[in-house]
Amino acid sequence: QVQLVESGGGLVQAGDSLRLSCAASGRTFSTYKMGWFRQAPGKEREFVAAITWTGSSTRYSDSVKGRFTISRDNAKNTVYLQMNNLQPEDTSVYYCASQPRPGYPYDYWGQGTQVTVSS
Repeated sequence: QVQLVESGGGLVQAGDSLRLSCAASGRTFSTYKMGWFRQAPGKEREFVAAITWTGSSTRYSDSVKGRFTISRDNAKNTVYLQMNNLQPEDTSVYYCASQPRPGYPYDYWGQGTQVTVSS
């Protein structure tokens, strides 16, 4: 199993920045990719960004491209999401998740961290 714990959420104003962290423990060697997702009240969960665990391949949703940056520190088993120029529409609960193999669903999820952006 893989345990994921997110942190770093909070209440900010539009234009501010936040950095989310996702600390992984357990069978992290079995992880292929780590992703960030978010879910706002009354909306479906949506993909935000992803990064391969051992490589440098990244992918972003169009809504955050150019504002958010995903990175990882393998020595700390931690994945980060740097969020700049936050907007009210970024308000959501942010979750990190792990994908065991290419094409497989994300199978382990953290508990989420709330990000609220006021206008």
